[in-house]
Amino acid sequence: MSLAMTMSSPPLAYGSVVLAALLWGGSIVAQKMALGSFSAVEASVLRDIGGLAILLVTWWVQEGGCSAISRSDISLLCLLGLGVLGNHLLILMGLNYVSGAVGGVIIGSSPVVTSLLSALLIRDVPLRTVWLGAVLSFAGVALVSVAGFQAVGERPLLGGTLVFLGVVSWALYSIGSRTIMDRLSALTVNWTTLLVATVLQIPLLWTDKKMLDAGVASVTTADWLALGYLIVFATAVAQQAWLFGVKGIGPSRASVLGNLTPVAAIGLSALILRESVGLVELTGIGLILAGVWSVNRQTAKQRG
Repeated sequence: MSLAMTMSSPPLAYGSVVLAALLWGGSIVAQKMALGSFSAVEASVLRDIGGLAILLVTWWVQEGGCSAISRSDISLLCLLGLGVLGNHLLILMGLNYVSGAVGGVIIGSSPVVTSLLSALLIRDVPLRTVWLGAVLSFAGVALVSVAGFQAVGERPLLGGTLVFLGVVSWALYSIGSRTIMDRLSALTVNWTTLLVATVLQIPLLWTDKKMLDAGVASVTTADWLALGYLIVFATAVAQQAWLFGVKGIGPSRASVLGNLTPVAAIGLSALILRESVGLVELTGIGLILAGVWSVNRQTAKQRG
């Protein structure tokens, strides 16, 4: 990210959140493609190692490799790293059992999940302003998890649940990261939490292998490109853009723009993965977006 990203600018913060949402929409398709040659753990570990390398170089160039991190900050960064781990790994595991479009729609509930947990944990908005939106969005998630789309595998409910837990992990990460970014830069928070997530995943490689058993030669060019997208755009660029946006406009406002992610995911899944889009998926995303609209409307009234 450029040095201009360190400036406080609401339009720039909003633009960063939109960019992250669109890149994550594409990452759903990339993750689905990567699972053709890699196991969920392999794809997650390689993604995080590659993203970490990019972020460390960027951090060294922009900040001189210096950050004043206290012991209390280290404890919080380790907890935030669990959020990154849950988001990356659980979504990949879930995509073994559901289509990319299903994953995209469920991830569309992220704004409401973030607002609901934000209301419960840091109380930046009253709970009464988000409960209706939460009910609508969760109904949409349940619909597509149980009955929607063409499931890839025999356990679509399991897949949908895993993806949703990945969404919860990211919501907790977004909420927790805002507090620590009063003291540390978004770049520092990004690479340190990604390091924690990477270290914790490496032992899991012995439990979930595909490429390691079949050999590197088994990986197709398309799957390498998909992994490259996850490393550069979904991890290094999108996460940094998201953290900058959250710092500038807060988790509740930033989460509202997350509804662009399922739109991009569905469009790209239909275009690239040739997945069908029918009444159930449209109804599901309609419920989720209605929930997002309700939360946005009620929180706007509260702020007014």
